[in-house]
Amino acid sequence: MNHNDPDILGRLAERFPQGFTSVQAVDQPTLLTTRDQLVTMMQYLRDQEQYRLCLDVLVVDYLPDRPRFELVYHLYNPWKHARLRVKIRVGINEKVPSMTELWPGCNWPEREAFDLFGIQFEGHPNLRRIYLPDDWDGHPLRKDYPLTGTRVD
Repeated sequence: MNHNDPDILGRLAERFPQGFTSVQAVDQPTLLTTRDQLVTMMQYLRDQEQYRLCLDVLVVDYLPDRPRFELVYHLYNPWKHARLRVKIRVGINEKVPSMTELWPGCNWPEREAFDLFGIQFEGHPNLRRIYLPDDWDGHPLRKDYPLTGTRVD
């Protein structure tokens, strides 16, 4: 059962007045923050707001927009049965702080984002490919990846 917390964005606006913008969503509260605010905000959400689970980390490729990628975290508060979506925009070769210190379950989703999109997570304990061989060329879920498969030169 998902009740969501209707006041979470208001509390975050008081705590981080310049730290995020609210994003229109039909299913759960959603916010867009900056890379600089990410760790502080996520730690606050875990420790003070009780979002104890990071359910998933995913990437959206908005080619040709700049910054190109949107990194999305889905958080869950088990006591309120509330979900929260946190997004940041990430450019190519831009490093993002790893959330594995806060939520160890972010390990594999961050590795997946690295393997398939090339997102670099700073401070990740084992950032290497998870699905593809280490010598694979490119990141196959990027929109500019060759449609015919890998390049053979």
